Amino acid sequence: MAVGVYTFRVGIEHDGKTAKTFLRQEIGLSARSMTVLKKSGTGITRNGEMLRAHDILHTDDLVIVDLPKEVNLIEPVAGKLDILFEDDRLLIVNKSAGMPVHPTKIHQLDTLANVIAAYQRQKGETYVFRALNRLDKDTSGIVIISKDRVTYSLVQPTVNKVYYAVCEGIISTSGTIDMPIALENDSTIRRCVREDGDHAVTHYKPIRCGNGHTLCRVTIETGRTHQIRCHMSRLGHPLAGDDLYGGSLGFITRQALHCSEVSFCHPDTHELIQIHSDIPTEFAELLT
Repeated sequence: MAVGVYTFRVGIEHDGKTAKTFLRQEIGLSARSMTVLKKSGTGITRNGEMLRAHDILHTDDLVIVDLPKEVNLIEPVAGKLDILFEDDRLLIVNKSAGMPVHPTKIHQLDTLANVIAAYQRQKGETYVFRALNRLDKDTSGIVIISKDRVTYSLVQPTVNKVYYAVCEGIISTSGTIDMPIALENDSTIRRCVREDGDHAVTHYKPIRCGNGHTLCRVTIETGRTHQIRCHMSRLGHPLAGDDLYGGSLGFITRQALHCSEVSFCHPDTHELIQIHSDIPTEFAELLT
């Protein structure tokens, strides 16, 4: 499969639907994206002819989406990347704690996006930085970057993540926290559990206890900002090192949270891809 080219065979379930509806349902392509593709000179074809948004599709039509090359406007900054997986569609890396994912007003040149921009230049590639999962600056672990907008649309709904967190106190049983999360009224950063907040569900399972801490395996059904940190704090077991939510800095100076496992359906092969990142050694030290 050529880079930036996607081929779709129209199934009987889409017979009689418009191109706009088909592309929206199959790959999450918006009407705006279709307009961009139409103007790009490559665009979308059906059986070798240009396809318009209102055209009606039929079973066995061959639809090809040919994406234009994109320019990455993020400033490249040389740095070390821990690459776990890469192909024409995706780049998956292991992010260290202390590194923001995206540039902000405060962090302009020290982010993962900056390092990946330099990596692209080194390889002679160019694509917009699109992270399928976002980690806080001080959360370590796996970050998935799609190399084009179609990959993002196809892969993002299939991603499952597993986190490991070291929580303060002893947790002896597994549980689920189903509590809405909202931004605190007097803060631009800190979240809280509040009835008018967004629906949020977190599942946790204790793995090992020691030294007044518990290592937990954590999965989330929703992806709210600071969800794990906020929920575990509300449970009475804030993450070690997470002083924003009541955790102590006595043993570790950053929140003890690591994205350790991800799985997703590959957009070309439709195979289940599973990626693993070892739990940081400093987590084990917290328990001894």
